[in-house]
Amino acid sequence: MKDKMRIALAQTPCKLGDKAENIARMRKMMERKEADLYVFPELYLTGYMVRDDIFRLAEGLDGDSVQAIMDLSEEHNAHVLFGMAAWDDELPGVLRNSAVMVSPDARVQRYDKINLASFGPFEEGFYFGAGNSGTLMDIDDHRIGVVVCYDLFFPELVRSYALSGAEAIVCISASPVTSRDFFEKLIPARAVENTAYIIYVNQVGTQLNQVFFGGSEAAGPRGDRIAKNRYFERDMNIIETSLSDLQAARRNRPTVRDTVSR
Repeated sequence: MKDKMRIALAQTPCKLGDKAENIARMRKMMERKEADLYVFPELYLTGYMVRDDIFRLAEGLDGDSVQAIMDLSEEHNAHVLFGMAAWDDELPGVLRNSAVMVSPDARVQRYDKINLASFGPFEEGFYFGAGNSGTLMDIDDHRIGVVVCYDLFFPELVRSYALSGAEAIVCISASPVTSRDFFEKLIPARAVENTAYIIYVNQVGTQLNQVFFGGSEAAGPRGDRIAKNRYFERDMNIIETSLSDLQAARRNRPTVRDTVSR
């Protein structure tokens, strides 16, 4: 197994309702630096604040947009994780707030957001059905757990991934500036609790009446910040996860071991 994995925190504004333009912006970010995995924010494909237009813009996983991103994945020999509004595969007419990962070998993996934000300015419950289970995704020989934004507030979901063998937890997000303080406290806490890498990639820019702060970041398995993207601007950092560093952290602070042994 390869010890290290390079992950790109690809923070770029999306154009509201314009999927073709957003895929073009993906391409530009992927051309900047090489990585094994490029991560884009929650509902990046359409933008977050499209409201009722989400039903017109949503696609299945066999749609044109996923195919276009699959072509990018093959071209760059890299995995691409991004947020989209995806129709449920088995329940006609049910929409999910999904994290989708495409791979160079044409595999498509998906996680449907379990904890929908339906309070304050958030209206996800009007549009989406909640997912019912986590999804452990494979990247070559590595495993990552994926959560979407508000999911990060629920430690049992993140812990379930760590107990299933995840080396990293990736959170794709559409968090406005009013939520910044919460996420910047949660990210190192989840890393320390689970001795796992936590990668957080947020929307950036203004959409209707919401200002998304960017500020994507990553924490190592001891809770130390290892990358921080700029606030309110397009930015991309590459982090390198290390399986040997993860194993050392878990020997020194054995939260995963001690949970399993109960």
